[in-house]
Amino acid sequence: MLRKVIATGLAFVMIMGSGTAVLAKDNGNKKDDSKVEIHLTFDDLQSAEWAIRYIASLASKRVFEGYEDGTFKPHNTVSRIEAITAAVRLMGLRSQAESSAEMSTHLNFKDADKVPSWAVGYVAVALENDLFSENDDMVQPQKEGDRLWATTLLVKALKLEAQAKAKMNTTLPFKDAKQIPAGAVGYVAVAIEKGLIDGFEDNTFRPNQPVTRAQLAALLDRTGGQLPEQGNNTINGTVSRVVTNNTLSITSSGTTSTYPLHPDVFIYRNGAKVNASALQAGDVVKVRTFNGQIVFIEVTNAVQSIIYSGTVSAAVTNNTLTLSKAGTTSTLPLHPDVVVYRNGIKVSAYDLKVGDEVNIRTSDNKVIYIEVTKSIVPISSSGTVSATVSNNVLKLTKSGVTTSYTLHPDVVIYRNGVKVNASSLLVGDEVNVRTSDNKVIFIEVTQTAQAITNSGTVSAVVSNNVLKLQKSGVTFELILHSDVIVYRNGLKVNASDLQVGDEVNIRTTENKVIYIEVTKMVQPITNNGTVSAVVSNNELKLTKSGVTTVFTLHPDVVVYRNGVKVRAVDLKVGDEVDIRTSDNKVIYIEVTKMIDANLPFDLLGKLKGTTLNTQGELATISITQTNNGREQTTIYQVSSGVTLSGNLALFKEGNLIQLKGVNKLVTSITIK
Repeated sequence: MLRKVIATGLAFVMIMGSGTAVLAKDNGNKKDDSKVEIHLTFDDLQSAEWAIRYIASLASKRVFEGYEDGTFKPHNTVSRIEAITAAVRLMGLRSQAESSAEMSTHLNFKDADKVPSWAVGYVAVALENDLFSENDDMVQPQKEGDRLWATTLLVKALKLEAQAKAKMNTTLPFKDAKQIPAGAVGYVAVAIEKGLIDGFEDNTFRPNQPVTRAQLAALLDRTGGQLPEQGNNTINGTVSRVVTNNTLSITSSGTTSTYPLHPDVFIYRNGAKVNASALQAGDVVKVRTFNGQIVFIEVTNAVQSIIYSGTVSAAVTNNTLTLSKAGTTSTLPLHPDVVVYRNGIKVSAYDLKVGDEVNIRTSDNKVIYIEVTKSIVPISSSGTVSATVSNNVLKLTKSGVTTSYTLHPDVVIYRNGVKVNASSLLVGDEVNVRTSDNKVIFIEVTQTAQAITNSGTVSAVVSNNVLKLQKSGVTFELILHSDVIVYRNGLKVNASDLQVGDEVNIRTTENKVIYIEVTKMVQPITNNGTVSAVVSNNELKLTKSGVTTVFTLHPDVVVYRNGVKVRAVDLKVGDEVDIRTSDNKVIYIEVTKMIDANLPFDLLGKLKGTTLNTQGELATISITQTNNGREQTTIYQVSSGVTLSGNLALFKEGNLIQLKGVNKLVTSITIK
């Protein structure tokens, strides 16, 4: 990740990104540092946490300072004037650039009038220090700084221009090297050689790509070792004692000095931002001060913690660890933030077991890290489950002897390769168990109890939790388990959804059915005809080819007329219908042709889609309605004179609409 980020830009420009909003505040007058506030933390770095350390380092040197509203804007690109300003500051020339003499310089650039007044001195000093080329006649202050321009500026700021000119005939390794002008090749070559820049993972340089503030912050810190520290606010030394009373003691060149910490001091140790309490005596550090306070600390070489090993000889109590080694027992206090790993899992120190072999690390005579290198071996056993788990007790039988075991509250159980609850264990399961402190902590079913498998045809609807099957002319009844699982047509359903005539496979255990799969569904009878009488006494009369047949309706019969779910009594004499029956009862009716063709309709539903005719007008519209828990989509023709009302911005799929019309021809659409 860091490589990719580093490859995205150039260190140099990042320091330049203090931002116009902040730089404008200078107004060309040198500030009194005693009245300047310094900020090392910003409110908008959540998406650029990797750059926090680099940003804080630059801010501590007041090279790159963020914005007045407390933000850093890490993803903003950097303008040329910001880059030039930061370059001058990096070279230690800020005071000169903000002097009255430099601020009043007459600039000879064609666009001098475009340079902000506060930046005139910075441009003048940059020109005096060869940061511009001889043929540069414009500053272009608001133009984004791209990678190639920033590379050139960086090399010039480091006074490496002579080396760059000597490398103008270098062959660059990038696939897009031809996009780099011949007169800039040497600058890129030097920047690569010095480790200041890198290419992207696809081996491109992308010379014209703008760079962001966060990307370039990382690169600036990468080049920090080649940039001399400016001023006397940087101290290298060794921490002589832990931080007390917000004061840090540092020994440098044999002299020990104490410094107060800034309230927002930034501390970086072992690759992470830490609190002052994490600093250890012996840490080698680089610190920066501002107005007599430490604002930035980087641990360049962390002191190594003392490492011990031994065997836990007593349970942890009163925040004390007791270890034995070579016949000697020691007690060690635990650090409040001690980290403990056991069996590869981070646990509490109180989870350590007597007999565990451990490695520990200490600092300031307190244990800060514990790793169990060899756990005390739990007692293992095996047997056959002889009763379902009850009252948290597991009963196992082995060699004719039954033993009861108490389960640990966090017992782990695997059955058929899946982690399950204790209630999933079945009588007859063969298991291995492991116990600790006389409680079962782990159960693995090595062989599941064999369920009886059978098949047959459903001969009656399920009633009173009884399934009736017929096979080879014999009918038998089976009791369903309370947790029976039933699959029909590929869907998990209730037992009550089984139909007479369904062919099924079943599995039973302890004489109860635990699993049912319909292997072949009974096919409903399909018929059609014309309604010859209004529905009465739950009977439907249909006439077909001059013959009238009476059908009994199922209590849950589903009826659709004009695309709308209706009651059976809403059917009209003369309606032409398709029906489906099961168990000699009509379960579904759909009117294919209504007797009253001009029947008006008024429907609510969610817009599904539309089509247009060749004139670009609405041709059809489809809506989705939920009926009896199921979604049904219906397509309607749209009248050429249709009216459309409501918020047109909401005329989108999934939004509620109202359709009005006659015989599936929509004449009005209202967006709800």
